[in-house]
Amino acid sequence: MAQAETLEHVWRAFWALPPASRNEFLERLVNDETLRQELDDLFDLALARERSREPARPLEEVLAEIGR
Repeated sequence: MAQAETLEHVWRAFWALPPASRNEFLERLVNDETLRQELDDLFDLALARERSREPARPLEEVLAEIGR
């Protein structure tokens, strides 16, 4: 339970920052190599989740579209 409370505290503190400070914080996260890899993985998962709602397409159609 303490971990969830800490997460909530950090989340609220982030959103309480002025926009410029939020951007600075995010830049620090992105510039940290370990965190950047974790963020990349999260973005990949979010994109996969979003794209999973799209109808499936035949591989041949996709390859023709990209010119292969």
